[in-house]
Amino acid sequence: MESSPPIGQPEPVEVHLDSRQVRTLAHPLRMRLLGSLRVDGPATATVLAQKLATNTGATSYHLRQLAEVGLVTEDPDRGTSRQRWWRAAHDMSNFEPTDFDDDPDARAAVQWIQADQVRILADQAERWLAVEHHESPAWRAAAGMSDLVLPLDPARLRALSDDLWEVLMRYRDEPVAEAADVKPVHLFVAGFPRLDERW
Repeated sequence: MESSPPIGQPEPVEVHLDSRQVRTLAHPLRMRLLGSLRVDGPATATVLAQKLATNTGATSYHLRQLAEVGLVTEDPDRGTSRQRWWRAAHDMSNFEPTDFDDDPDARAAVQWIQADQVRILADQAERWLAVEHHESPAWRAAAGMSDLVLPLDPARLRALSDDLWEVLMRYRDEPVAEAADVKPVHLFVAGFPRLDERW
């Protein structure tokens, strides 16, 4: 059963990526642009270029590439004749790697996107570890990583992933108290078969 978001909170807009969108996303700056627009909201190419330490020309070009495949769109409520504001067209995106079994280019793009997620996880962890000693005991106790090896078949791994996703969506949809010590928290869910050992 799908849970509904709290009253007043809109249902998240989700897109199931097609092969063209996946191929377009397989670029480091495009992934970062889309991520920034999703997390921080609408922005101009200039603001995004400053935030992501790139130049406005490259940022504008890659935003247009994302717009061509429907992943970002201009924000007409903020734009002026001199400034174009961009926003993410969706709150979340998903795909099944098997969707692209018959498309070698899209399959290669999916592998790059998944490898980039691993790089982002490593980068986020390193950045946190470099500054965690400045954070409160509550944050230091709550943040972290763990791992566990389970004997699963594909169906049970899929069920586990679906269950975890349902929990994450429940937390996403819960209202947060205004006085709470809230920070954006980057969560990663991954499950891969161990290839170097046998049970």
